[in-house]
Amino acid sequence: MTTFLLLPGAGGEAWYWHRVVPELAARGHEPVAVDLPGDDETAGWAEYTALALQALGDRPDPVVVGQSMGAYTAALVCAAVTARRLVLVNPMIPAPGESAGAWWEATRQAEARAEAGYEGFDLERDFLHDIPADLRTELARGGRNQSDRSFAEAFPLEAWPEVPTTVLAGAEDRLFPLPFQRRVARERLGLDVVAVPGGHLNALSYPVEVAEALVEALVPAA
Repeated sequence: MTTFLLLPGAGGEAWYWHRVVPELAARGHEPVAVDLPGDDETAGWAEYTALALQALGDRPDPVVVGQSMGAYTAALVCAAVTARRLVLVNPMIPAPGESAGAWWEATRQAEARAEAGYEGFDLERDFLHDIPADLRTELARGGRNQSDRSFAEAFPLEAWPEVPTTVLAGAEDRLFPLPFQRRVARERLGLDVVAVPGGHLNALSYPVEVAEALVEALVPAA
């Protein structure tokens, strides 16, 4: 049995992982979905990391999973504990000292979206296009806003943690198109990505496939 520490992206809601949790449990693993106070202006990376470590407790050798903006906290957790593997899902991969606010221009995300035919922002097109109807209604209500502090505060690590890392990228992600994710993973981590079905929120739209990809990351291809 492996512990999967599941960190959400912007908003910080553990609910994001609620369809993946039973899939991992059914495969004999222990999923721990972490709730982070994304809208709390008093909480920064140190507080997010402390909450994640508190949720992990004394469970040894976890697989730490970070979705989108959760890559920041996931890397910090891996710098604090011995992790079996770090898995990033449609991630914002930070460079040392780079804030989440600066990340977008530094990675040329808007340019990549324009090249893929997606300009401006549309909730339905960019996030909800592959989400089941009942969950789409829930998401359309809106969740927590992500704090200004979290976008302004620099990523504090001077180097990526020394932990085996896998990058999963949604093949239909419209926020971070697949060619963009491949380029950023290669430039920042020297890694190829593993394409999985779905868009940016594919833990909600393709929970079985995401869970299987997380488990498969335990034994990466030679």
